[in-house]
Amino acid sequence: MKKLVSILLVMLMTFSLFACASGANNNTTNAQPEETTATEAVATTKTSSGELKVVATSKDYVDLFAKFEKETGIKSEILSMSSGDVLSKLRAEGGTPGADVWFGGGIDAFMAAKDDGLLEKVDFEASKLLDPQFKDADNYYFSKGITVVGFLFNDDLMKEKNFEYPKTWDDLLKPEYKGEIIMSNPAISGTNYAVVNALIQTKKDGWDYLTKLNDNIAYYGKRGSDPKNKVMAGEYPIGITYLDGTIEAILKENNLSTVYPEDGVPWVPEGVAVFKNSANVENAKMFIEWLYSNDDNLKYLAEIDKKTGVKVIKPSIEGLTLSFDSTKLMEEDLSLFGSMRKEILERFEPMMGDKAAKD
Repeated sequence: MKKLVSILLVMLMTFSLFACASGANNNTTNAQPEETTATEAVATTKTSSGELKVVATSKDYVDLFAKFEKETGIKSEILSMSSGDVLSKLRAEGGTPGADVWFGGGIDAFMAAKDDGLLEKVDFEASKLLDPQFKDADNYYFSKGITVVGFLFNDDLMKEKNFEYPKTWDDLLKPEYKGEIIMSNPAISGTNYAVVNALIQTKKDGWDYLTKLNDNIAYYGKRGSDPKNKVMAGEYPIGITYLDGTIEAILKENNLSTVYPEDGVPWVPEGVAVFKNSANVENAKMFIEWLYSNDDNLKYLAEIDKKTGVKVIKPSIEGLTLSFDSTKLMEEDLSLFGSMRKEILERFEPMMGDKAAKD
């Protein structure tokens, strides 16, 4: 009898195990997974650890990288530096960069860095959605938006000096503006190098124009924000500067005004890249993919930048409207921005003389 009971218990246990296994298989087969888009997958399933060191044109991007940390677990450290300084430092480091991600600044510096073999190739699916005009064909750098340039005026000084408001680049050459205009040093500021390059490309005799404009320039600031800050402070009546939401926000309370030049608005893409041989290269690549694969990340970046130019970088983005008239943008050949840089700066720097910021 005991033997019979034992046999029955074994049979019962075997049947139970088989039933459980069958139930589990049926649950796996019949379950309907939630639909997840490619962009959502990047944002929700890719997690890592470690750190990311970033050189950026501003520390304003700390919130963007905080969002990246929250979603991936990668902590970021941000150092603010102009694009010209980054390129000089990168070359001086001799292939051992002290940072992983290069975020912001004129695209010309990124072009030069690629030519010098200083950037890392980053391939990802969403790169196919970016306008080819605003990214490297081999995926060594990308654009996070574009900067457009125009004129900023201190209305009190313009009235005090009885100046007419210039509406074109040619207007800036008027004798009454001698010593009254500020712009940033194009050897340091990628934005103002873009201005110089664009004027050389679009003016009939670009160098003759720049020579005459230089006569009216009082000072070449080191930072791209110098013209804004010094015109706002009443040091100069006219500034050649980037125009964006940050400028628009200060106009009324500081008695300032702007003009988009009628004869063409210079523009330059703002670069993003990964440094070759960086210590956290895989984390850096993950950031690039994270940024461009999810439109919410790009729109958050546009909010931080107070710019909407990322709409021309990734035209499929919904919920963004350009804040400038794209038909006024100058006809520029971006391939010349990098290739002409050395030649242009070697000729332009002596022209500036002691009017260029030294510190």
